[in-house]
Amino acid sequence: QVQLVESGGGLVQAGGSLRLSCAASRRTFRVYAMGWFRQPPGKEREFVAAITWSTGGTYYADSVKGRITISRDYVENTVYLEMNSLKPEDTAVYYCAAGSAVITTTARVDYWGKGTLVTVSS
Repeated sequence: QVQLVESGGGLVQAGGSLRLSCAASRRTFRVYAMGWFRQPPGKEREFVAAITWSTGGTYYADSVKGRITISRDYVENTVYLEMNSLKPEDTAVYYCAAGSAVITTTARVDYWGKGTLVTVSS
């Protein structure tokens, strides 16, 4: 089992920035990629960004390209999500995720964190 623990959520004004962190309990050969999904109030969970663990290749949802950057610390088993120019529509619970393939859909996720709330006020 791989446990994922998110941190860094909170309240921020529109146009502001926030950085989320996700620490994995351990590294395993089963984890090929890690990433972030979000679930806005009353909506389904959606893909935000992903990064392959070994090569650092990145994937982004069109809605966040240019505003959000995903990165990883290979030694610390930690993934980061740097969010800039935040909009009220970015308000959601953000979930860290890990899987044995590139995780751009929820179906490919093997492990989930418990989530951290990001609220962007207008």
